[in-house]
Amino acid sequence: MLAVKAIDIRLFNMQTRIPFRYGISTLLACPHLFLRLTVDVDGVTTTGTAADHLPPKWFTKDPATPFEQDVRGMLDVIRHAADHSILVGPADSAYVLASRVHQQQEMWGTEKQYPPLLRQFGVSLVERAVIEAVCKAKRAPFHQAVRENLLGLRFSGFPDERLMLDYQPLGDTQPRNWLPAQPLSHVLARHTVGMVDYLTDADVPPAERVDDGLPQSLESAVRHYGLTRLKIKVAGDIAKDRDRLTRLFAIARQHCPPDWAYTLDCNENFKAVGPLRELWSKLAEDPSVRPVLDRLIFIEQPFHRDVALSADLGRELRAWADRPPIIIDESDGYPGALTDALAAGYAGTSHKNCKGVFKGIANACLIAKLRQDHPDKQFRLSGEDLANVGPIALQQDLAVCATLGIDDVERNGHHYFRGLSTHPASVQADVLRTQPDLYRPHPTGGYPTLDIQRGRLNGASVNAAPFGVPFEIDLSPFTPLRDWKFEGIELRD
Repeated sequence: MLAVKAIDIRLFNMQTRIPFRYGISTLLACPHLFLRLTVDVDGVTTTGTAADHLPPKWFTKDPATPFEQDVRGMLDVIRHAADHSILVGPADSAYVLASRVHQQQEMWGTEKQYPPLLRQFGVSLVERAVIEAVCKAKRAPFHQAVRENLLGLRFSGFPDERLMLDYQPLGDTQPRNWLPAQPLSHVLARHTVGMVDYLTDADVPPAERVDDGLPQSLESAVRHYGLTRLKIKVAGDIAKDRDRLTRLFAIARQHCPPDWAYTLDCNENFKAVGPLRELWSKLAEDPSVRPVLDRLIFIEQPFHRDVALSADLGRELRAWADRPPIIIDESDGYPGALTDALAAGYAGTSHKNCKGVFKGIANACLIAKLRQDHPDKQFRLSGEDLANVGPIALQQDLAVCATLGIDDVERNGHHYFRGLSTHPASVQADVLRTQPDLYRPHPTGGYPTLDIQRGRLNGASVNAAPFGVPFEIDLSPFTPLRDWKFEGIELRD
């Protein structure tokens, strides 16, 4: 039996070291939030903590609303989900409790006209905190809790149970029937190339150079981290995208190891299949680009969420017989979105903890079954990022990806934020003490920076911890929600 007894929400504001352009916004600063729940697990009282950025214009992608309004909406859904983690009462398992919170969140959020992706964000933070509490109480790391189903996940059930997931093809199977026997010991860090990122050191204007000992351009990042995987943001402008990709691929061919590969992230820039087909055709005609098209892993969310899963677009997509693998990301805002996407002609979806850990596990299992049943087809489950950073969000996301067997994960928070330099000294010390395989001290600043060697992240300490984090973070230095102010947060259109 499991019951949430108390809630603690804290925030602090983080500045980027360089601007991060994605979609319709350029991020310069954003709030970072911690949610801690006190949970009774079979008579053992413990805590679970989750964390995430409150990123602009991703959950809603509405250019008309000011960022402060967007943040207030995110805080609203988080607070509502957290409050209901107590109000829904004792539950048989973490999954049942999350399902009850999800049900309440859906009814309330629909009435408030919050979009599905935003509603799910609040539920996901409750999920993550409760999962950590269960792992701590059971003295089992996350991968063991998933394989032994200590979290009580069910893929399908009777309709009146109102459980969150209904993945009928998986029937009464368990996660262990589909997932790897052991979590991955390493994952490849796929480096994001934002739309305003400089490609070479020579491109960086003197006035914008950041002298902090960390790489700034793509060229320097490839050399510094030994990168083998890239995630390239695409604007949807054929001429500009082609010219930029030509330069970018030349850098990759010169500096990356021979096995380098990439994904393209279109950030919902297309409203129909035709323009994307035209872009792909133009790239295939370009002799400087054509040789590297076979290194593409997939194209991510090219179509705006308003039309991405529509019947009309699905017909267009399925009619494109030789299309490259295309996955959804922002459209994956509700349980069952993957099934709808596959029917529309997509190759799969992405995992982000902010979209739901239980849904991510179910998606991984469904993809595994489809690969088993249809070995002649391509199915993709990727790991993506929202510029998340440690000491909680990044580690928990890595723990999930390692357990699901996602060996290629977008990581960008370490590039756009200066390590954990803005965190309290005690937190920095705890990270360096408990996770020296994942972080190393900055050579001059001493603060923890992500340790990417030969393009890889080591997962040993992540996999051994209850849920990615091997220490209890002290939240007292961070600002309680009731006292937090929207100050110093800057966003550029």
